[in-house]
Amino acid sequence: MNKQIELIRKTRNFLFELVDELSIEQLNEVPPGYNNNIIWNLAHIIAAQQGLCYLRSGIKLQVDEEFYQAYKPGSKPGKFLDGTEREKIKQLSLTTIDQFEKDYQDNLFSGYQPWTTRYDLALNNIEDAISFVIFHDGLHVGYTMALKHLVKK
Repeated sequence: MNKQIELIRKTRNFLFELVDELSIEQLNEVPPGYNNNIIWNLAHIIAAQQGLCYLRSGIKLQVDEEFYQAYKPGSKPGKFLDGTEREKIKQLSLTTIDQFEKDYQDNLFSGYQPWTTRYDLALNNIEDAISFVIFHDGLHVGYTMALKHLVKK
């Protein structure tokens, strides 16, 4: 499982490297025909992992409730995020995975509640959830690449 958690970490590092050159305005831009922006995608992967792993296991989130509500699945960008918030999201993207790895090693997710995703994937335990986080983060890498192409024009 350590290899899968490391893959999540590497994907998140890649995402921030991908958008490092973009201005805060470009990160916040919602192109025509899209429902969200790059910075929302960066925050959303954090909130989604928290819901998939912690909430489904009956464990307190590692982010505050306001953050989770703003970026959980089904949410949309609600406000312009500045450079300070960008840095907070960047830090959370890794610190939440570091904490998750520790919590996983401490076997905190034994109460995972099985469910089926909107992609018709059954997640029966925390290991299934970790695999889905990898898939989900990968989807948002693709969305971010498409959005980057549009905001750089």
